[in-house]
Amino acid sequence: MGWLNYHHLLYFWTVARAGSVAKASEELRLAQPTISTQLKQLEEALGHKLFERQGRKLVLTDVGHTVMRYADDIFRLGNELRSVVNGLPAGEQHRLHVGVTDVIPKLVVELLLEPALEAVPSVRLVCREGPLPRLLASLALHELDVVLADAPAGEPISVRAFNHLLGRSGLSFFAAASLEGLRKGFPRSLDTAPMLMPAESTAARRALDTWLEAQGLRPVITGEFEDSALLKTFGQRGLGVFGMPTVIEEEVCRQFDVSVIGRTEDIETCFYAISVERRLRHPAVIAIAQAARSTLFGRE
Repeated sequence: MGWLNYHHLLYFWTVARAGSVAKASEELRLAQPTISTQLKQLEEALGHKLFERQGRKLVLTDVGHTVMRYADDIFRLGNELRSVVNGLPAGEQHRLHVGVTDVIPKLVVELLLEPALEAVPSVRLVCREGPLPRLLASLALHELDVVLADAPAGEPISVRAFNHLLGRSGLSFFAAASLEGLRKGFPRSLDTAPMLMPAESTAARRALDTWLEAQGLRPVITGEFEDSALLKTFGQRGLGVFGMPTVIEEEVCRQFDVSVIGRTEDIETCFYAISVERRLRHPAVIAIAQAARSTLFGRE
């Protein structure tokens, strides 16, 4: 097994942070040809180009971004080691950059992320929310460690990503006290009943529309929401029946003072951790996947 030359890695890391060989040479107090030679040797050792030139600027390649992330961790740990040996407080916290699609219920997100905080107590959680295509673009740029979504990264999206299934859940239907009478005769009672729906562009909405059509049901849609928290808030006010994954049934009832009027396993919501790596490596992301499969969704 070949050994990594950490001097070469340091020169690469400095150039990547400084933005040019010239600036890095001033910081390292080395001649520019020396640094360029060391970078070339590192690329040869790794078998990949780490920089590409755009005009006068050096820009990291995809592999370069990956190497940079590891270099950040390596030199951060080196500084932390020196601090610990010298009896000083430990260095920076580990960071977990998570992208969350805006249609996933916040209660599901909370349950998914909680094991990461327990497994890596010093982790600093950085969450970004948005539509899946935008989050996948950030993932490709290595701005995120993982994306949590209710749909896999599909073919139309030109991002190299791997889908890790965390689990599946059926759907429960909830209603405020004023609509609890719809429990009788469910699901036929949903016909012409007021209903709050996810946004049309979401996988959850497509699945719900398909199920309603198969059942011959035509509820009166009183609202459509991209934000699941807002949907539940309006459901709490009695403006319509709404569906949420059965896995968070108890929490929805407790937090929003609503009741379950029916359930179905025919509508299945899947949850994924999407990464640029075929095999999960971040310890906090591994904790998320393991807890989801073994505990939250009851799958190993």
